[in-house]
Amino acid sequence: MKKHQHLFFIGILLLLFYVPTFAQKPVLTDEEIVAETVTKEMDELFKSKDFLKQKDKKFAAVTGTIVTDIGIIQSGKVSTLFKLDSDINNPSFTNFLSNYIIEYKFKFKLQKQQRYKVRYTATF
Repeated sequence: MKKHQHLFFIGILLLLFYVPTFAQKPVLTDEEIVAETVTKEMDELFKSKDFLKQKDKKFAAVTGTIVTDIGIIQSGKVSTLFKLDSDINNPSFTNFLSNYIIEYKFKFKLQKQQRYKVRYTATF
């Protein structure tokens, strides 16, 4: 009987830890909230240990600002990325940054057939 109680307890613990990872992403509908969320997630991304480690490895001396338009589709993926302005004159860094953003997937979804374009300014 004790063995079954232990297995039951372990099963409950596993559910508590793993159920939140299967939670649905929120569906955002308001353009302002989408823009705020994109800005917040991009700010967090560029302060993350993973990004800073990669940037510092090859582009430690790069500083400046890049203004982009980021297109987001229903699944939360980046569909388009346009560099509008930049005072950083390093094509290798620009390519690195573009690839990093394009590979990112936002922590939200949009309504079906919905797309948004958000202007984002990144400062390094």
